[in-house]
Amino acid sequence: MKRELISNGNPLEDVIGFSRAVRVGPYISVGGTAPVGPDGKTVGIGNPGVQTRRCLEIIKDALERAGSGLEDVVRTRIMLTRIEDWEEVIKVRAEYFKKIKPVDTVMQVTRFINPEWLVEIEADAVVKSE
Repeated sequence: MKRELISNGNPLEDVIGFSRAVRVGPYISVGGTAPVGPDGKTVGIGNPGVQTRRCLEIIKDALERAGSGLEDVVRTRIMLTRIEDWEEVIKVRAEYFKKIKPVDTVMQVTRFINPEWLVEIEADAVVKSE
């Protein structure tokens, strides 16, 4: 099967060797997505809802670049540095996935590379057969 690498222009992609998403056949995996704006700066510092929305918009864009969309998502993983933010984060997630209903995992982590990030999200999708 063909392997397609999806980039969003992050300069670290070539330095570290990662892609925003990878599509192999009908399967798409979107890696840990942080709340970073086009300027490379953290969006919504201190606001988990705003950060969640930014992460989901980046994921949506990556899926679309891979020929898919949110409707094909089968799993999300939400990592939080403050587990008490889960309700606010899930409320935003519901705006995107309430009808799609992919499986989900919510977990607390100690921290991310950038301490301004309160949330990172991963997603897996399976493209429907034509």
